[in-house]
Amino acid sequence: MSKVFNKKSVLAVREFLHKFATEIEIIELKSSARTAKDASISLNTEVGAIVKSIVLKDRNNEFYLCLCSGDKYISIEKASNLVDIPIEKASASEVKAQTGFSIGGVSPVGHLNRPKTVLIDHNLAKFSKIYAAAGHPNLVFEATYNNLLELTQGIPTDIVEKS
Repeated sequence: MSKVFNKKSVLAVREFLHKFATEIEIIELKSSARTAKDASISLNTEVGAIVKSIVLKDRNNEFYLCLCSGDKYISIEKASNLVDIPIEKASASEVKAQTGFSIGGVSPVGHLNRPKTVLIDHNLAKFSKIYAAAGHPNLVFEATYNNLLELTQGIPTDIVEKS
């Protein structure tokens, strides 16, 4: 096991998974998974099976987590309508302060502060296995769509831009 497994952000994900989903293991990739495309190449899977974690915020500094398929893009307008308040992408420093993760390694679980709402793109349900960041650009965990719903207590919805 490499030293990245001892990073604070990775330990938070490991602790969360150990507590709520002992069957899920963290996978170390040989190359970076900083982007969905990179992760799909490393895992030899479709880009759509990669979970992108996007952190948004509203004017009251409430944070929202949007999880979408790696081949899709979040619609800020749809997300705003779903939470009934205008929201925008959080800055890299806000993401780090809110979640404990740097962009490129934002996990859906193990955040420093629980997001107000978690919205999950229903397109992820098309895949039998999906892969999400585990707190570091070289680490992911494999799950099912239902695992992701349960672990995040997320709301399945349409939050992506039309293709």
